[in-house]
Amino acid sequence: MGGFLVLLVLAVAALAVWGQVSKRMAHVRDSSGRPVAPSPEAAARTALSVVGVIALLILLTTTFRVVPVGHALVVFNTVTKGFSLATEGITFVPPFVSNTAEYDLRRQEYTMSGQAGEGRKSEIDDSLWSPTKEGLQVGIDLTVWHHIDPKRLIAIHQTIGPEFEEKIIRPAVRSVIRLVISEYPVMDVYSEKRADIQNEINIKIKQLVEKDGFIVDEVVLRDVRFTPEFTKAIEAKTIAQQSAEQMKYTLEKEQKEAERKVIEARGRANSIEVINQALARNPNYIKYLYVDKLSDKIQVIVSDQNTIMDLKGILGGKQ
Repeated sequence: MGGFLVLLVLAVAALAVWGQVSKRMAHVRDSSGRPVAPSPEAAARTALSVVGVIALLILLTTTFRVVPVGHALVVFNTVTKGFSLATEGITFVPPFVSNTAEYDLRRQEYTMSGQAGEGRKSEIDDSLWSPTKEGLQVGIDLTVWHHIDPKRLIAIHQTIGPEFEEKIIRPAVRSVIRLVISEYPVMDVYSEKRADIQNEINIKIKQLVEKDGFIVDEVVLRDVRFTPEFTKAIEAKTIAQQSAEQMKYTLEKEQKEAERKVIEARGRANSIEVINQALARNPNYIKYLYVDKLSDKIQVIVSDQNTIMDLKGILGGKQ
């Protein structure tokens, strides 16, 4: 598209030049003031000049290239069969004998996701479905941040080409994910061991792709998804665990209450035993306990029809 625009601009410029030359030639007059038609030789020279200007402009646009910031240009000379690398800025490219390919050396993102509108294949479910240690299927959504090693760019261009993400990054990620996930139970993938799994995936992917000249900055597990059947099973298990915890709490509470009552009963039994021992030593102790429960205003009580007890001494001692 850029080359077409350049040629279009050159064509417009050539037509403008040709128009100006033709206009000037039309205004050429002799000494009597009559228009003088240009000779065939002059017209041919003018046409050759215009063609020369166009050819020069085309040559300049194909000889000097502007490499954007963060990019590199691989140049292949078809005559010498040699490769060269041009970094960002203006660079000279031998015309007519050079094939070029531009690469982005900045950090690239490759996302594989099941969410609509995300990832390189946003029109489909691009999650990585892998079996766990039990054989259950889990879907992994992830993002790989990577970039090209500039020192290996020419070798990458020779052996892999511009479509390196589909040829190297994607197959490596899919292979490592299936290898690592298959070593873990499904609950480890779902639980706090997810960070350990992510670290292991990072190490294995880096080892796999860096030998080809690709540097993996980070692999991030964005989401872990399960089949609808397993999701329902997880929800049912969670509800059952919550019910079990509630029942355990209730049982522990009742057990503690029972233990409290036993301790209380033992205390009462010990108290009764102490009272019985006191009564055995002093039978009047029961009278003291009885009087002790009476109001402070009572001075005398009748124990039977023939006996009147004077409790002034006892009550006086109590007061």
